[in-house]
Amino acid sequence: VVIDRVIVYFEDACRFHEESIEEFEEGVRENNPYKIRDSAEKAWNAIIQATNALILKLSGKLPSSHWERRKMLRELETKLPEIGRLMLRDRYGAREKHLHEAVFYEGNIDIEDIRYELEKVKAYLNDIGKMLRTA
Repeated sequence: VVIDRVIVYFEDACRFHEESIEEFEEGVRENNPYKIRDSAEKAWNAIIQATNALILKLSGKLPSSHWERRKMLRELETKLPEIGRLMLRDRYGAREKHLHEAVFYEGNIDIEDIRYELEKVKAYLNDIGKMLRTA
């Protein structure tokens, strides 16, 4: 049952990421700041879902808040050197700041910066995907 939930969380993460890219490109073409902001929030949700998948797989527990995710990532980093090397906690916090807070809530729209952040989301998902396959 846990494995099924891990798969669902990670598939959701990938889908949110795909939709964030589509919505971002639409928003840029249409010069629509609301679509661009929503795309950032979808990308942030991709980070959350992927993180949930990893934490659930490695600890058997599901975090209930951003604070708990950061705490559980810190604990995993201290126990598993590979997680520490990937700096997932730092990357999680950076996406929270840049996508969720700056773009979605504050409305700071810098097209090239958001495009850069979407690539960071892709890299995060790739790293989590590898961890899920090898863990």
